[in-house]
Amino acid sequence: EMPQKEDNKTRKRKGKDIDQIHEDLQPEKAAKLTNQEVDLDLPGDGQHYCIECNRYFVDEVTKKIHEKSKVHKKRLKELKEVPYSIKESEAAGGLGIFPHIKNRPTAAKPDESLIG
Repeated sequence: EMPQKEDNKTRKRKGKDIDQIHEDLQPEKAAKLTNQEVDLDLPGDGQHYCIECNRYFVDEVTKKIHEKSKVHKKRLKELKEVPYSIKESEAAGGLGIFPHIKNRPTAAKPDESLIG
């Protein structure tokens, strides 16, 4: 009797990848995700959603506790790095030149002209 093959087509981990979450963080998609219609099949009727972690919560208090957790903070740190683009991957394969951008620019940095 032949041994059974493992099915490689099923996803080993649930949830979205980092690049998919980056797409969800775009302003128009983020607005849609934070203001979802009531869905009785989701926890908290789909009204308490963490975009960065792709998770639903039962109520706002639980979501606030999650936002203070290590898991959420780790995900925020991962999301600061800019995902690879197609041009960048082609350049890595030898099909051109592309300057690497390590971190995404943040608007929270103070303006240096106002400091001095």
